[in-house]
Amino acid sequence: MIDLAVAGGGPAGLTTALHAARAGLDVVVFEPQAGPIDKACGEGLMPGAVAALGDLGIEPEGQLLRGIRYVSGRRSVVADFRAGPGRGVRRTILHDALRRAVEEAGVPVLPTAVHTVGQDAGGVDVDGVRARYLVAADGLHSPLRRRLGLDAPVTTTRRFGQRLHVRLAPWTDYVEVHWSPAAEAYVTPVAPGLVGIAVLTRKRGPFDQHLSAFPALLERVEGRPVTTVLGAGPLRQRSRRRVAGRILLVGDAAGYVDALTGEGVALGMAQARAAVAAIVAGAPSGYETSWRRLTWRYELLTRALVGATSTTAGRRAIVPAATALPRLFGAAVNTLARPA
Repeated sequence: MIDLAVAGGGPAGLTTALHAARAGLDVVVFEPQAGPIDKACGEGLMPGAVAALGDLGIEPEGQLLRGIRYVSGRRSVVADFRAGPGRGVRRTILHDALRRAVEEAGVPVLPTAVHTVGQDAGGVDVDGVRARYLVAADGLHSPLRRRLGLDAPVTTTRRFGQRLHVRLAPWTDYVEVHWSPAAEAYVTPVAPGLVGIAVLTRKRGPFDQHLSAFPALLERVEGRPVTTVLGAGPLRQRSRRRVAGRILLVGDAAGYVDALTGEGVALGMAQARAAVAAIVAGAPSGYETSWRRLTWRYELLTRALVGATSTTAGRRAIVPAATALPRLFGAAVNTLARPA
């Protein structure tokens, strides 16, 4: 019997494995995809994520981020990070750095997804591997969350994300959030000659169609794509609880509100640390309390912001309101950006 099996080799799963190895646990990761895994992601690491990676001795290459800038037409407002800089990092570079750290820690990564799971009072059987605990970190549409009957219905309007990169020298050291009546466009510098453009919207359609709602941004980046468009969604996912016996849900698998605030990676890494602490203590049920403590600010602020911008009038008011209340805007940004 091993101590821990981890289903999913994304940032949340690999961080779980690293914390488990540091704690002296015998751990194995199940991940069917080989090599760096790309996905639709804003690629802006907030200061909390940068600090969490630093604690693990990981510093992926990227571009320094000073804060967040909201843009609507000619109006804009900025909020600088107070807990240190963030970093724009290609998702593939982040994954490669975490994967190398896992290999250096001697953690085996099995090239397969988890297919069968059963548990009893003494442990969990995962495709023939017997473990004391299982962490499900298998993503936004977690098959294990569904298999465990933990999916909860979502009644809010569905939102979707798309992302590509343009070959262009970064013109900003902020994450820029451009607002239109129906979508947001996120600009994140990720390398000296590379900028990520992500779009979030309730409306399905091609990336170019959504980008046309931002004429100034379109003029700057048109004709410069260097990666294909990747999509994700629907983004809102709910779980009835995060602990089912000896199985703990971590990262997007544990539930997700929206990518609007860019906190997905930081939250996943904080949850990974908390899950391992609960396992080491032999009290997995304590992870539910830790999860709520880590996520309540994100849940509250993100749901409020998504709700406030659910109408055209609300979307048009967001930048003027942030401009009129810069301290409140800065406080909201830094509440989400600070290390957990």
